[in-house]
Amino acid sequence: MIIRSLELTDYRNYDHLNIEFDRGTNIFYGDNAQGKTNILEAVYIAATTKSHKGSRDSEIIRFGHEEAHVRTVVENDGIPTRVDMHLRSSKTKGIAIDGNRIKKAAELMGLCKVVFFSPEDLNIVKNGPSYRRRFIDMELCQLDQFYLYNLNNYNKILNRRNQVLKDMHFDRGLEESLSVWDDQLISYGTKIIERRKKFADELEEQIKDVHSKLSGGREEISIIYEPSVKEEDFEESLKASRSRDMKSKATAIGPHRDDFAFMTGDIDIRKFGSQGQQRTAALSLKLSEIDMMKKLSGDNPILLLDDVLSELDRKRQGFLLDSIGDIQTFITCTGIDDFVNDRFVMNRVFYVENGTVKQMS
Repeated sequence: MIIRSLELTDYRNYDHLNIEFDRGTNIFYGDNAQGKTNILEAVYIAATTKSHKGSRDSEIIRFGHEEAHVRTVVENDGIPTRVDMHLRSSKTKGIAIDGNRIKKAAELMGLCKVVFFSPEDLNIVKNGPSYRRRFIDMELCQLDQFYLYNLNNYNKILNRRNQVLKDMHFDRGLEESLSVWDDQLISYGTKIIERRKKFADELEEQIKDVHSKLSGGREEISIIYEPSVKEEDFEESLKASRSRDMKSKATAIGPHRDDFAFMTGDIDIRKFGSQGQQRTAALSLKLSEIDMMKKLSGDNPILLLDDVLSELDRKRQGFLLDSIGDIQTFITCTGIDDFVNDRFVMNRVFYVENGTVKQMS
């Protein structure tokens, strides 16, 4: 699996950009705020329909314009597939695969699997639960179409239920309709809990070896799934929390409140781990993500490293680079001296300055 090319029109600080990539390692270097990250973000959007930053489409479109275009050619087993994405400031995005418009963005998921690694990811362990849920969701959505279906429907039902809870302030008669939303929330939510539990077990098996090597064998890590409610208790707990939900005008329990704990021995790394332990756990998590993609999909993902090497010491840099292997990789950095002086192979190098990209090799 590789991305052959990327074409951007009115995207962020790019008027127009058309570049072809090497199937190995592609380096983008230049000063900060020149547009390097925007290229990686565009690749991520082409694969997942979402910005890794959580940006809305209207924020991605070049200032002063109403729409933007992202076009990529993805190759799987030698077969090319063209993905056209039309971002609009006041409408939902339009997506076409090989010229055929798709009705749901979910139809694109899994066509091109990517792993995005940024300096912010080194805080995923110590940040709030929403960061860890997002990590798990993005991983599973690329690997499991059923999970994507259930998650999308759960979020829709959750939003509708919350809206009913808010509207009940003006019309108490709406309380009767809550049971309809509750049944659907339980149906989709139970499937999400079951899949997350299974994935946490699979991920723990993968991360133990990675973390042991990163910590020099000094620590053993475990991942504990902390569901807001157990699947067998969901219905009863949702009914029991209805009066509280009506007061707060929001749904208090469900997969949208889940968390994942990272433990070494009896220490909860999220709360009591040192900064070094938290960063090592986060790096182990991202490296395990690569291995999980390979294992569960049978193919290499595309790796996007956004200025992350500068955040790691040489030992961890080496461990990360050794993990790349034959994966197509995109790396942003401010300079290439460290790479030139090291053993690292650069297949194609681009210099980025003020929204222009020049191929150097």
